This record gives sequence, structure tokens and C-alpha cells, in this order.
Amino acid sequence: MISAVLPTYNRAPLAFVKGEGSWLTAEDGNRYLDLGAGIAVNALGHAHPDLVKTLTEQAQKLWHVSNVYKIPEQETLAQMLTDRTFADTVFFTNSGTEAAELAIKMARKYWYEKGQPERTEIIAFEGAFHGRSTGAIAAAGSEKMVKGFGPLMPGFTHLKWGDHDALRAAITEKTAAVIIEPIQGEGGIRIVPDQCLKGLRDLCDSTGTLLILDEVQCGMGRTGRLFAHEWAGITPDIMMVAKGIGGGFPLGAVLATESAASGMIAGTHGSTYGGNPLACAVGATVLSIVSEPAFLDQVSRTASALRQGLEGLVASHPTVFEAVRGLGLMLGLKCKLPNTDVVKAGYDEKVLTVAAADNVLRLLPALNLTETDVAEALRRLDAAATALEQA
Repeated sequence: MISAVLPTYNRAPLAFVKGEGSWLTAEDGNRYLDLGAGIAVNALGHAHPDLVKTLTEQAQKLWHVSNVYKIPEQETLAQMLTDRTFADTVFFTNSGTEAAELAIKMARKYWYEKGQPERTEIIAFEGAFHGRSTGAIAAAGSEKMVKGFGPLMPGFTHLKWGDHDALRAAITEKTAAVIIEPIQGEGGIRIVPDQCLKGLRDLCDSTGTLLILDEVQCGMGRTGRLFAHEWAGITPDIMMVAKGIGGGFPLGAVLATESAASGMIAGTHGSTYGGNPLACAVGATVLSIVSEPAFLDQVSRTASALRQGLEGLVASHPTVFEAVRGLGLMLGLKCKLPNTDVVKAGYDEKVLTVAAADNVLRLLPALNLTETDVAEALRRLDAAATALEQA
């Protein structure tokens, strides 16, 4: 008999009733160190007092009015984002998946309005993850995500990761855009090197192709910069944002230049809940904190300490771990044993991690992870690896 909740997840046998900082309390009272942060969502940990205050105050004033009307909180957050980024304009969504849908539409509408409606093809990459809608899974193209859901949205070309020659050859007079994650999350914490992002930007410029960056997982301070592409010194034309932007409250966004967004006029896109007062009030508080240079510097210092400790774990447990990947607090442990076994061993040691492709264990903790939490995380991961070795 099917469960009341549609069984599309293989859920861990854990349920949590309370959170504070980087810690979660389960139904049985046990406390777990959360190194997953809701898959890079809880950027400021659980129950951050500033976010609780903002949400409570806004909830007492206004929740929802719809985009039929002007929403001051939305305008405030949009201005904050454009002031801090390449973007000239922002559309708010409820999720990264919705952001992917708009990014695809925006790129194609751009060329339609320029009198080149044949430019509809979008180039994407093996290992990508852009969401679970039909458009987003067509963009990713992996069998795991698309099997049984055809016919798929046409117009996507999928290239092997890191194949520069194939990328140059794939761009034709029908190419609208290239979509890429500066760091693949679900794909196994794979970083696009700075020089490759620069080369991609140059290639897009020389061919007139739009560059769409998916920073849903790697953005909002996770790498020690507000957005990961900043390390390469480039800017996209369109960027997808979600997860950390709401600090746990459902919120996403598409950021774009005025040129890239020029086709999106009144009536071309919409969202009933997107950009509601509750979400945008919380998002503004999150952004005001994580965009501060001192905060981002602290992210980098914490990440350095965590990474150093993880390198030590790899050296101490060579039959369990192979290497450390990632940037900032978007880190991965390439495993020799099945990564799902390592995740489960972590449950026994009351530490939470997230599996990814390529047999990688993801560590996506809150950006305000403390030094004490780092030490405890390393101790518990060490204990989990030791238990696996002795099993």
C-alpha cells in the first residue's frame, strides 16, 4: 500500500524536531551535527535569531498579495541583488527548478525578439543538475533523471565534462545559450577551473551566445565569495539562484542583464507565490549578512580549517577516502567505499552528510559553522571511518 507521502525519496530513518545553529535534535532527543544544511539551503544554520525575527515581524504584517501589485519587500531585495552583482534585473521564484525554467525561456525569447527564432539550442554538460521539471531534466539529460518521462523538451545538446573542443564545435548559428554550474553539486563537487570559465565567457562573447550560470548550490557565499563565478573574474548574462538565498525559506531568483532580459515583457512569465513579502523579507536579511566582506572572509577561514582536517582524514583512512574536492564550504570527499555506506556510518556517529555522484560525500554546512563545530565534525567523521574499517 502506498504511503500518504508519495515515496519518491529513500529517506533516512531520522526525523528532527528542533534545530539551532549547526545542530539538529531528533525525535528521540539525540543531537546531530548537520553538515548538509538542508543541501546547502540553511546558509545561516537553523533558527538563526535574525531570520526568526525578520520572519516573525513580516508574518505579523503581510504574507501574500500576488504579483498583481507592487511588493516593496521584493523591490528592496531586487535592488540589493543588483547593487551587489552583474545583474540589472531580478525575477523571484520559489525554487531553483523554477529559476531554471525562466532561464531557458529568457534565453530563447531573447533570440526570438532579435529576429533569430532559430536560435533555440542550449548547450549543457554531463553530470549537471538543474532541477526536476521537464525542462530542467531535459537540460541535464542523464538517464537517471529522464527515464520514463519522455517525450523530453527538445533543443538541448549535452557535452562531456571538460571537453573544450566539443564545446567550440557545438556552438552553431542555432545556439541560444550555454548553461553550466561553476561547481557541480549533485555531479560530485566538480569545479570548473577559472581559466575554463574565462574561456567559456570569451567563446560566448565571440559567438553572441548567452551564458547562463546555475549558482543554485554554489552561490550565496558558499565559496567565500558572494557568487562562485567571481573567483574567475567573469560575469554571466543570466544566473539562477536559490537554496541559500532564503536561509531555509523557499526562495529562488533569476538575475539577468538588461540585454538578456529584454524579451521578457509584461505577460511573458509569472509566479503566484514568487517574490512574496515573507520570502523577500527573509532573503534581504540573509543577503545583508552573507554579502558582508567580514562574513565571507570568515567563511574562507572556516573552510580552510575544515579542508585541512579533511585532508588529514584522507591520509588517516586511505581505504575509506581518496581525496578532497571543492571550494569554500562546498566540499566533497571522494570515497573508496560506497558513499552511501559512509553517510550511514555518519548517522551512527550523529553527523549528517549528503551523497553525490562519482561516489562523493558532500559537506555543505552552514556558512557560520564555528571552530568548535569544525573540530567536532572531524572527530565524528573520523569515528565513522574507523567503524567502517573495523566492520
